[in-house]
Amino acid sequence: MHIIIDGYNLIRQSEALRRFERFGLEAGRKELLRLLSLYRKSRGHRITVVFDGWMSGPPVEEREREGSILVVYSKRGEKADEVIKRMVSKREEETVVVTSDRDLADSISRRGSAAIPALTFESRLYAADVKPLHDTGGEDEEKTDGETARGTKKKGPSKKISKRKKIFLTRMKKM
Repeated sequence: MHIIIDGYNLIRQSEALRRFERFGLEAGRKELLRLLSLYRKSRGHRITVVFDGWMSGPPVEEREREGSILVVYSKRGEKADEVIKRMVSKREEETVVVTSDRDLADSISRRGSAAIPALTFESRLYAADVKPLHDTGGEDEEKTDGETARGTKKKGPSKKISKRKKIFLTRMKKM
């Protein structure tokens, strides 16, 4: 799976990362990349972080490697959203985009990829190294489809979830 992250969007949504950004943009970026490196080691997903170069960036798009993370800086006059859309349209594998920008998330969903909110991803990021406290050992009683706790059949039409929601849930399980 390929995770594409709207870098400044995640930094500015996260309370913890905003504290680092108060010391400067570079400090916020460094901390984000440090956390993503740890996440990559535990999960193994390919990760790309895209930062805006909209106002004062380089005249051409720049790419660099920070450990195992690909970092992309959009060129001056181009927003990170446009770079992300372009990357998703060229996708070669399952792609998840991390952003809380609703317009970008809708655009990504229309292209067949999943977009997850920055704070949802942040919680996954911090939980990556957490192990379950205890194993239930499969002792939970399994119910067949449509049965309630009393064993009676539910009545009424089944509720289908949308295709967009199915894609989102599938990708979240893999993260």
